[in-house]
Amino acid sequence: MNISSIVVKTLPQYVEEVVESLKKCEACDYHLHDEKGRIIITIEGKDVKEELQKLHIIEEIPHIMSADMQMAYSEDELSEHIDVLNNADLVPKILNDDTVDPTKIVYNGDLKKKDLFSFSDNLKG
Repeated sequence: MNISSIVVKTLPQYVEEVVESLKKCEACDYHLHDEKGRIIITIEGKDVKEELQKLHIIEEIPHIMSADMQMAYSEDELSEHIDVLNNADLVPKILNDDTVDPTKIVYNGDLKKKDLFSFSDNLKG
């Protein structure tokens, strides 16, 4: 399932008419608008292709100047990212090593890519 937020723009004199058209449109869910002609809606689809089909329907509504995707959520992408995070070594192993003296660890901005220690002597003591 994909969900995307869309900012629709129309001229101020058409905002109420466009809002009513969007509310009646089965391609989207209306959320809010302002007096300047900016309207926030969301669309849902089983995939990006379906979302783009719905976006095209919205763009065809009279008096809509533009309808642009702002944010998108995809369950498939989220699942992939969660898998990466779950399998990532988020905490460097050295930080979980009880034999290392923590007073000799120096943070250099990135614990995964920089030297953790400022001393070259025996760090286990």
